[in-house]
Amino acid sequence: MINKKIFYWACDRSENSGEGKLALFFLDELKKKYIIKQIVKPKFKSKNLSKIFNHKYVLPFLGIYYCWKFFLNGKKVYYVNYLPFWNFLIFLLLPPEISIGPITGGAKFYKNSSFTRRFFFPLFYKMSEVIVNYRNFTLLFSTDLLKNFLSKKTLKKSDFNFIIKKFTYKKRRFKKTLDFLIYYRDHENKKKFFPFKLIDNLILNGYKVNIVGDYLKIPKVKNHGFLKNKKLLKLQKKAKFTIFSRENLYSIFILECIVNNVIVVIEKSSKNKLTFFKDKFVKINFKDSKELHKLKNVYKNYR
Repeated sequence: MINKKIFYWACDRSENSGEGKLALFFLDELKKKYIIKQIVKPKFKSKNLSKIFNHKYVLPFLGIYYCWKFFLNGKKVYYVNYLPFWNFLIFLLLPPEISIGPITGGAKFYKNSSFTRRFFFPLFYKMSEVIVNYRNFTLLFSTDLLKNFLSKKTLKKSDFNFIIKKFTYKKRRFKKTLDFLIYYRDHENKKKFFPFKLIDNLILNGYKVNIVGDYLKIPKVKNHGFLKNKKLLKLQKKAKFTIFSRENLYSIFILECIVNNVIVVIEKSSKNKLTFFKDKFVKINFKDSKELHKLKNVYKNYR
């Protein structure tokens, strides 16, 4: 029974970003328990001010200010996103008795990860853990990527894999006309994990590669740009394969592909452990052209 009104702050509620989709999933859950009202972002007349305060690293702190404002007026408040576990300042500065949305963060670091991520993020994680435990936050994590960085005490009172639990696979038949549909972000850290050479090899082997997200400057790929969710889902229903690039095994994009009967191609030597939807992944050697060519048979057998 819905018996209480709450106010929430969300930095991003867009359908074409991971943070936005995560927020929308979480808000759907809140609607089952509460009457929810959004804390509306202020509009700035100055373009410069708007640019500053809407920057992804500034907007969360504007949200903290508004959460305090509503809290001091006696309102029940939720801070929904942006909540990366490395940003301990957010957890430190939020008002008391506030509730928070799913905590995000990737904890897989490689040799080519930036210095900050490899050496400072583990320290920031520990600082955040001390703060959230001291402040007695209810801990809901989007995935389980941060488990290895948490103490046994924190693990016992935490709930993991919120986003994975939102997806249920049902075998359905779609007319598959696209070979590969791949999500690309032109981001300093994400680019380090993106398999550029594999894309070249796929094209050499005659596969048609479709890219969503940022523009990928590789000849013969088809760039679709950032799409609204309905258009993206239509493409996923048409695609046979997608690729996991080591950063987040169960990203929202990958999960959406899985429920739309898209096979996820993963590097054979990858250290990532498959725990969900195991039969929807196929491991190959990205550098072996013969294995790439055999994917056509893999899809026939999968159907």
